[in-house]
Amino acid sequence: MAMIEAEGLTKTYHVFQKKEGLLGALRGLYRREFKEIKAVDHVSFSIDAGEMVAFLGPNGAGKTTTLKMLSGLIYPTAGSARVLGFTPWRRDDAFRRRFALVMGQKNQLWWDLPAADSFQLHREIYSLPAADFQKTLDELTELLGVERLTRQAVRELSLGERMKMELIAALLHNPRLLLLDEPTIGLDVVAQVAIQKCLRDYHARRGVTMLLTSHYMRDVEALCSRVLVITQGKLVYDGPLSGIVERFGQSKVIRLEFAEGQVPDDLGRFGEVVRRNGPSADLKVGRARVAEALGAILDRHAVADVVVQDPPLEQMIARVFEEGRASHDAA
Repeated sequence: MAMIEAEGLTKTYHVFQKKEGLLGALRGLYRREFKEIKAVDHVSFSIDAGEMVAFLGPNGAGKTTTLKMLSGLIYPTAGSARVLGFTPWRRDDAFRRRFALVMGQKNQLWWDLPAADSFQLHREIYSLPAADFQKTLDELTELLGVERLTRQAVRELSLGERMKMELIAALLHNPRLLLLDEPTIGLDVVAQVAIQKCLRDYHARRGVTMLLTSHYMRDVEALCSRVLVITQGKLVYDGPLSGIVERFGQSKVIRLEFAEGQVPDDLGRFGEVVRRNGPSADLKVGRARVAEALGAILDRHAVADVVVQDPPLEQMIARVFEEGRASHDAA
């Protein structure tokens, strides 16, 4: 069963173009010029129940705009969508009770009140039975390790602790669909790992469907096996995360540590040296030439340690963005 079906979703904004200088500003009072910007351009995809999908793209690519249309916050200019069997921008009460939207830079909790008071407000809004509410709250606070913080004013919590409280508030009514927009933005590595573990464990327990946007590739690798990539408002990739590695990871990185105490001068003849640090170096080599290059290096130099790995996922995602931008410019 498809939880999300988007067909040709498009959102166009007409942005006023202000002229430079006083004369330009005066002319703008009488003759206003607008520029048409397509934030989302005919995006189509489908997400089945229980999937955890990453939605990636550079800043301004249209990720947040798409999530806002899927949650019913804004109307599309064209196209259609079915979310949980509903048209989201009709904003039916039954629809709003079955999904949650978490935005990393937006707060839904009362700043000067303890998070527990905001949770009680959510219980009233969603008409949750007291026993079910308390059971879910206990489960989530234990999962995130914040049992002792719920009576503390939200403004006194750290950024990571506030994000955990935001996540609890979003999950109290047991949504079937969770839309996450940069949930770990600005968090340190420890807090990021805690959020990732909570989402992974919660998904395993409840089977909730998740659509996640993030600039942190750790989030994507830890949670999602499928990736949607959007750039310039257009969907340029929809497939498994491993497919990006196969398609755009045409090289491997050989990390070498030399027993001689320094990197040999002739290392560049075997590939592209992308890092040097004392006795260690990273060598970028085409996938088909890894065995040949490594054999030649071992024949000529004493190597204390060697590791062969794929380039960082960030680099491969960046190549997807660049290819999508090039296709858009050509069109």
